[in-house]
Amino acid sequence: MDGHIISILVENQAGVLSRVSGLFSRRGYNIDSLSVGETEDPSRSRITIAVKGDAMVIDQIVKQVNKLADSVSVVELRHGDSVYRELALIKIKAPTEKRMEIIGIVDIFRANIIDVSPSAVIAEITGETSKIDAFVEIVEPYGIVEIARTGLTGLSRGSTAINTEP
Repeated sequence: MDGHIISILVENQAGVLSRVSGLFSRRGYNIDSLSVGETEDPSRSRITIAVKGDAMVIDQIVKQVNKLADSVSVVELRHGDSVYRELALIKIKAPTEKRMEIIGIVDIFRANIIDVSPSAVIAEITGETSKIDAFVEIVEPYGIVEIARTGLTGLSRGSTAINTEP
């Protein structure tokens, strides 16, 4: 079982996300990551889904999503041919005596401190999932208060767009 990233261009209408995610749950596939947002065209949204499955499973999912009335285009974003990113906000316990250490780690990962309180900081980090996982592992000993992650989003490399790809 490999991880796959599926990018779906849909009409920006109520209920579309529910219909798309319902295809996965009805077939017993867990969605590892899901992000959705409006595209450059406000009448369309892009749904990016990370899911585990073999090639046959992914092929069936793509075919089923393509059959949905609100689906405009569906592509698998292949590793190496695409760029993926995720955003995470991580609230870390940061007593005064540890704050400079934490800031140093944030700098190494090219993250940003976006909020500071007397007992905690919130770091914003963007990158591949593995980068965010590594950051979480490094700051965990300081005490993670909470984490909010966006899920993966991605685009294929080059000049073609999802609605122009074969």
